[in-house]
This record gives sequence, C-alpha cells and structure tokens, in this order.
Amino acid sequence: MHAAGKLKWHYGWVVVAITFATLVVSAGVRSMPGILMLPLADEFDWSRSAISSVMSVGIFLYGMMGPFAASLLQKYGIRRVTVISLSLLAASLVLTPLMQTLWQFQLLWGLLSGLATGMMANVLGVTVAGNWFTERRGLVVGILTASAASGQLIFLPLLAKIISEAGWRYAIYAAAAAVLLVLIIVAVGMRNHPYDIGAAPYGSDQVSRPEEFKGRIFLTPLLVLKDASRNSTFWLLSGTFFFCGVSTNGLISTHLIPACGDFGITEVVAAGLLAFMGIFDLIGTTLSGWLSDRFDSRKLLFWYYGLRGLSLIFLPHALSAGPATMMVFSVFYGLDWLATVPPTVKLSIQEFGKERGNMIFGWVVVAHQVGAAAAAYAAGAARDWFGTYSVPFVVAGFVCLFAALMSLRIARARKLAHS
Repeated sequence: MHAAGKLKWHYGWVVVAITFATLVVSAGVRSMPGILMLPLADEFDWSRSAISSVMSVGIFLYGMMGPFAASLLQKYGIRRVTVISLSLLAASLVLTPLMQTLWQFQLLWGLLSGLATGMMANVLGVTVAGNWFTERRGLVVGILTASAASGQLIFLPLLAKIISEAGWRYAIYAAAAAVLLVLIIVAVGMRNHPYDIGAAPYGSDQVSRPEEFKGRIFLTPLLVLKDASRNSTFWLLSGTFFFCGVSTNGLISTHLIPACGDFGITEVVAAGLLAFMGIFDLIGTTLSGWLSDRFDSRKLLFWYYGLRGLSLIFLPHALSAGPATMMVFSVFYGLDWLATVPPTVKLSIQEFGKERGNMIFGWVVVAHQVGAAAAAYAAGAARDWFGTYSVPFVVAGFVCLFAALMSLRIARARKLAHS
C-alpha cells in the first residue's frame, strides 16, 4: 500500500478534476441570476429590488451552509454529500420553469438552490485539498477556487445565447442537464479519502485512516465558532472576507449584466465580458494559490484588496466608455476576483490547525456571503433609487481599500507542523 502513495500518477488529481467539474457546474448555476434578472422582470413584472432579495437570500444560505457542510463532509464523506447536493440543485432547476409567483422563486432559488450550492462551496475544495494532499495544497485550493470563474466562463455566454434565442426556460433546462451529468460522474468516480483506495495523500508515503468525526453535525460548528470568536485573527479574516463578498458575487456577479444593459450593452456581450473576466480569474486565482505557498499571505491580501478597490472605482467610467474599456476592466478585475481565497485559507489553517481550520474557514465564508447578500440587495435597491449603479460600485471600491489595510493588521500566524 505504501507503493500506491509513491506513484507519480496520483488518484488525488482525479478527485481534483471531478471536484473542479462539480464546482464549475454549481458556480455556473449560482451565476445565472445575473442573466435571469431582466427576463424575469419583463415576464413577471417584478422589480429589480424584489428579484435581488431572492438572490440575496440564496447567497446568504450559500454562505451559512459552509461550516455545517464541513461537518457533513467529515461525517458522511465527500461523495455522499455531493450527490445529495447535486440532486437538490437539479430539483430546484427542474421546478423553476413552472413557477408563477415571487414566493415560488424565493423557495427554489433563495432556499433550495442556496442550500444545495452551499454544500458545494469553497469548503468542499478545501476539504478535498486537506484529505488528498500534504504538498501543493495551496495550488489545489487555488485551482478549485478558480472553478467559480470557470463556471461563468463555460455557462454564462452559452446560457445568455439560449435566453436570447429560445427563452429563459430553455436555459434552465440546459443547466439541469449539466447538473445531472456531473451527478453521475461524482457517483461513479469520487472517493472520500486516499485510504479508501489504499493510498497515501499526495506528498506523503504514509497510508493512514482518516480521523473519525466525533462531534455533532450542527453543534460542533457552533462550538468551534465560540472558540474562534476569542481570536482577533478570526475577526480580521471574517471582516476582510465580508468586504470581499460585498465586492464580488453579491455585486458583480448579480448586477454587472443589468448595469451593462443601462449603457446599451446587450446581455450576450455582457455575459461574454463576465466570461472573459472568468478566464483571467482562473489564471489569477491559480497563481494566487501558488504564491500563498511561498509568500506572506497577509501582504498578498493587502495587494489583492487594494487593486480590486481601484478597479471598482474605475468601473463606472469603464461602463460609460463602452465595451472596449470594459474589456480592460474585465482583465484587471478578473485577475483579482477570487485571488483572496487561497491566502485566507492558508491563514485560517496556520492559525487554527488543519482539522478546525476547515470549519473556521467555513465561518469566514459565512461572513463573505453575508457581505455578498447585503450587496446583492443594496445594489438593486440603489439602482431603483438613483437610476444608476455608480454609487454601489464606487462604495464597494473604497470598502476594498479599507479591507487592504485590515489585512496588514492580521498577526503573523504561527506555522503549524501539519499546515
């Protein structure tokens, strides 16, 4: 069995590939509200703030599932939890074309989709990296975090094209088919831990049984949160990640396409800009994972938040200047979009250890999604009030500059032997 752990080809990379595909599809579905906002507003006569409220609930639940997903993944294993999550997501998609009222949209996309995708959020990638890798863990976290960008890269232009030519219901059907396909792949190929196949984690030659989860699924994350709340590093990581949520999926993923529409940029072109952004985020986040294995994560966060803030302050000008200038914004912002995740994961594990670090990172993600949920609703309300998205974009930019300064306040983490 020791030889299995020393093979140049390691099954951990297969698990990474399957997880990447899962997160791509999940992220693609979570990014759909941006291209659904205008068609739903036209068909059902719902305001942008009403639609944004549904998206806000979904984003919030997506984040709240993080720490509890960490418990579920440890207790029941990656494969079982992921299959159940994909099944719930498929159900929410299949039922969506039948909805007629806002509360039904809230049930399917606020509650069900939020819970389902929340079990396949960043914590899933961190758990896979922790179970299967002792070396190159930062790189793996970077690759799996970048899957969110890849989801947009693959899904948004295609789904926007389907909406423009056949209607939003057919785009939902296409997304449901992708979810069902990935569900089959996970059921067949996913494995929970190297021990399941008699192998050692990548970078190790020791085959060992995974530690059994002995806590209570819903109580243990709360106890971990209680302990973490006494640590200033936890609050600084949570605070910076709150502002990260304000400036990413809550704001840009939800409102960039409608904002482009205000300046005459079509949904297909706007979705293409998001996809182009996704290409560079794939590069930037993967590179960030590599950098977090080598450099001070606090300083990396300072630069990431600072540069993101400047790009958001520039965004209103880019929108008024047209698609060519928006391409410049897409490159600059895209490189930085989710680059904050690998250094934040690294700091969480360095400060709290591998076992508790994953769960505590789940709580940090909750802060991220609270910020995202607030931004999703507030930006829609601001658009209804002021008739423009310039105010929320610029405010988010200055918030990121503040987060950059907060990053430098994080104490130099003690380096644990198993980090």
